[in-house]
Amino acid sequence: MLKQLQKIFPSIIKYNDNVHNVNGNYQWFTTEANDIIGIDKNELTTKDTSILAAFLTPYDIQFPLPTEHEKTWKNRINNGAMSESVTPYRFVYFSIKKNQKDPKSFKAALDEFFTKAVPILWENEHEGVIIEEQTSDTEENISYGQIIDVLMSDLYVKIKFLVGPYFDNLKNIDQYYYSLIKSANIAFAYSDKSVITYIDAIAYTLLNQADVKLRNEITAIVLNEFTTDEDVLHTIKTFIECNLNVSLAAKELYMHRNSLQYRLDKFIEKTGVDIRQFNQAMIVYLAILANMHKSE
Repeated sequence: MLKQLQKIFPSIIKYNDNVHNVNGNYQWFTTEANDIIGIDKNELTTKDTSILAAFLTPYDIQFPLPTEHEKTWKNRINNGAMSESVTPYRFVYFSIKKNQKDPKSFKAALDEFFTKAVPILWENEHEGVIIEEQTSDTEENISYGQIIDVLMSDLYVKIKFLVGPYFDNLKNIDQYYYSLIKSANIAFAYSDKSVITYIDAIAYTLLNQADVKLRNEITAIVLNEFTTDEDVLHTIKTFIECNLNVSLAAKELYMHRNSLQYRLDKFIEKTGVDIRQFNQAMIVYLAILANMHKSE
């Protein structure tokens, strides 16, 4: 195909590690074989670009050059490979603040946390999916919270992660991949946490499926008069997120234990909901999340 295209567009080049400082006048595309090719824009009409985009994927060379391993994973997601054996793996969604770090620098920084370079599939310049594979060298799970702390302190990069479960096969890999991205976008709309697990994301996804009317009813019934009391709701939310541990929540809130206990007792008295009990606390937590987005 490249030879045929070269007859039409003599300027065509293939992007690889030996291509440096290419001028910005090139339009880049990815082929079905995951090769990256560029054509001088002076040789392209609007119609040419539209035709090429029909069977090639536009590409931005600000992204790192895809490794063979990344190409393999991209092909698995796009075309499926159910019979292929793989080592256990998981997808980890990430998002970085726009215009805060270019993809190449971000990947270089991220690789420092792993024993070898990890495959990254980019969705755009600020979000993508890390493919973390278990190997014989893997002693323990990567702490994405620690990664965030280091990147924030050293590089001032604000980042969020949604960590998926491990799988040992490729069945429905495309559904798993795109579902993770969708779940992440929903979860981070509800949560201000920097690291969310796939288990946490399920609650946000279920809540997001409820219509506005139902979310309003849930908040009114469960939260009662506290629907507009942001201080109390923040206190209750933190208490639940601290596994109903008063001491831990008080420390997290920089609040005296007795002051926290007073707010908890006040909420229980006014609503009749005992948030010290797990099943009732779970409902209150969902109601608080719904209250945060009840008008959307």
